[in-house]
Amino acid sequence: MKERILLFLIVLGLTAFIYIFQSYTVWGLAILVSLMATYALFTNIAYKIKQRINRKTPQVKNENYKPFVSIMIPAHNEESVIANTVRTVLNLDYPNFEIIAIDDRSTDNTASVLKDLEKEFPNKVIAFIRPKDAFPGKSAVLNDALEFAKGEAILVFDADATMEPDFLTNLVYELEPKDVGAVQARKIVRNKDINLLTRCQNNEMTIDTHFQVGRDSIKGAVELRGNGELIKRSALEDIGGWNNYTITDDLDMSTRLHIKGWDVRFCHGTAVYEEGIMYIAPLYKQRRRWLEGTIRRYLEYFWDILTSKKMSMRARLDMIAYISQFIMPAWFIIEIGILIMKILLKDANPHILMSSGIMGCIIGFGFFMACRYSLRRYDNLPRTDAFIQAVYTSVYLLVIWFPLVLFIGTKILFMKKDMNWGKTAHGLIQHEHAIQKAKEKIRKAKEELKKLLIAK
Repeated sequence: MKERILLFLIVLGLTAFIYIFQSYTVWGLAILVSLMATYALFTNIAYKIKQRINRKTPQVKNENYKPFVSIMIPAHNEESVIANTVRTVLNLDYPNFEIIAIDDRSTDNTASVLKDLEKEFPNKVIAFIRPKDAFPGKSAVLNDALEFAKGEAILVFDADATMEPDFLTNLVYELEPKDVGAVQARKIVRNKDINLLTRCQNNEMTIDTHFQVGRDSIKGAVELRGNGELIKRSALEDIGGWNNYTITDDLDMSTRLHIKGWDVRFCHGTAVYEEGIMYIAPLYKQRRRWLEGTIRRYLEYFWDILTSKKMSMRARLDMIAYISQFIMPAWFIIEIGILIMKILLKDANPHILMSSGIMGCIIGFGFFMACRYSLRRYDNLPRTDAFIQAVYTSVYLLVIWFPLVLFIGTKILFMKKDMNWGKTAHGLIQHEHAIQKAKEKIRKAKEELKKLLIAK
């Protein structure tokens, strides 16, 4: 109810402002865009300065910092990918870790696969099978495993994750400072070349890397991303573990860590690879959960963000600046709504039409520039390739996120909150290959049969 009331007041206030000052909304838009551009420029300059400092005086890594790490891998109906992930994690070159592979009420053979892995690697793999009546959700899974985990730090992987052997060795150095509570690795889509949708998802993550690096450069409110996150146990205990009643455990934890004064770092030089979604319907389902979790946690912790005495001013201002990105699509949607109402009443105001048109162009151009810059910097794409991919990725971002902002806003205002996770199906790559192989076998069998018939 608190989230609903706060969002209603925000929407009401923004609508009233736009309606009353409709002749001057272009100026309000100009101020908003100027602030966002200034913030982007500031984070980019901070990154350049940080890079220069690191080149002159490279960071000295403490080779003796090797805390025992509990690696948790939650799995719900992941029999097609979980074994490969566990075996990949076993190849890590880090000396002190345990693997807790968790079956969360699966209806397939995930539990059996995990038990077989535990028998095969008894000193490294722990198979934790949750009862069918256990509390649902990834947060509850991780909280249950935390009770018997031995690690001074907790590393969380998704069931489809893969990584290089030096992943943990590189990541753990960032966790050593006393004020650092967690570290997030860069995420990359390993099947990005399957189709246009997976390519756009990878580009989307590259843009996210760009923003995360900028926030990290100013010691802002860096966010965890669920897969490839390393969390200090003392920080976990300080915030009371994961929140069982959130649909985005990583985003919720990030905000609570910052409120409690913990720093979260981003390590773009260390990557975790995951499977991109190949079809539009499940992609919308996943992004819907992400966006709803993003908005709800800001509404839930709004007052704590403003009043926390432990949260650094940099993180607070950075978080407020980041939240402002939701103002622009909301502003756009509200203006279009007012314009439609005025047209129906035969009282259309050209100022609102002009403002909405400008805003749409700015949003599209902003997506394009951020994407092109990110692809050049982090994926090292040639100028032409970066330009082309930035164009279609910008369209993808607008098509995916804009309708969802409207839907999630409506859901929070008028619908009951649910814990619908919108689980992502993994192992589709393997299934696609299996289907292609089966088709190829059928084709060859038909050819052989045709040859036999001709011979007769």
